[in-house]
Amino acid sequence: MTGPRREQTMAVTPARFRALFPALRSSIWLDTPGSPPAARPVTAALRDVLDDWDSGSFSWINWDGAADRARTRFASYLGVDAGQVAAVGSVAEAAATVARSVPPGRVVVPEQEFRSASFPWYERHEVVTVAPRDGVTRTEDLIDALDERCRMLVVSAITSRDGQRLDLAALRAASDAVGAQMFIDLTQSLGVLAVDDDTMRADYLAVHGYKWMLAPRGAAWLVARTDRCAGLRPLAANWHSTTRPLGYFGGPPDLAPDASRCDASPAWFAWLGAVAALDLLRTLPAARVQRHCVDLAQELVRGAAEFGMHPLATTASHIVVFPTRTPDRIAAELVAAGVRATVSADRVRFGVHYFNEASDIDSVLAALRRAH
Repeated sequence: MTGPRREQTMAVTPARFRALFPALRSSIWLDTPGSPPAARPVTAALRDVLDDWDSGSFSWINWDGAADRARTRFASYLGVDAGQVAAVGSVAEAAATVARSVPPGRVVVPEQEFRSASFPWYERHEVVTVAPRDGVTRTEDLIDALDERCRMLVVSAITSRDGQRLDLAALRAASDAVGAQMFIDLTQSLGVLAVDDDTMRADYLAVHGYKWMLAPRGAAWLVARTDRCAGLRPLAANWHSTTRPLGYFGGPPDLAPDASRCDASPAWFAWLGAVAALDLLRTLPAARVQRHCVDLAQELVRGAAEFGMHPLATTASHIVVFPTRTPDRIAAELVAAGVRATVSADRVRFGVHYFNEASDIDSVLAALRRAH
């Protein structure tokens, strides 16, 4: 992998970015770890698609090329060669593709890993789960589980359940020491957090674009390190798995020489929306986005500490998860304040995107204080 993208020269402020989300006129949105509101450039692109479909003025060939156009934009955004990228439909499909492509062996996975990243390994591999400690997945516990029998370490850069930011440099070093590969799910980080050199050393990266990258659900990417591409095998070979130009009927399964051999047959509308989302993301100043989001999240952490609420995670990120014994009370106060977040039986989760502002954090803190 060649490395992360550089800072964009065209700076878009949080206020300008916020103005692109109509839902923010009536909602305080801190539920991007579940799903963000729609950005106007993306919905405009999808409305154009529906209008063209309705009128019959569309070109299905143009629609079908959207996955390739999105691949090119995504590769540029991440800083990799487009030949390293497969266009798939979900993280589960990405994980299942790699799980099928590598020989059976021992796979280490956090016990609380999101199921789309963890379940695909069970069919052909021996899966070893690492339990959380004090409710949190910890880097050192994952390292302790690695030994010479391990073939793959599967982790999320940011854990979805507790908001922990794992030490990918330490995990890469520990994996290298025992000869294990790494599969990293970037779904809860790409679009906000910078991708550093240690992340780019992963053997495989996967990301579903419908969260922080603002794309419709159904557009996802699998990225293989250059030396791993040749070993990839398609999970469900189809007419997009072959060398270009694509054919339709008959002939041998002449698989593409790069990661595109693992492309899914594309759901057109998702990929047309993904192109628009990537065009928007590529205008954002990457370092400023990360700073803005992490700083606001830490304002939430500091403010909640004043009335005795402390996050589960021991590391700072743009996702903050608080344990709670009063989820119903918190949920009611958040709804009353117009705040969108995820409240479950024992925790409440907030996620800060570039469109959030300080007043959003103030509203959340007021609601939490009332519920506390």
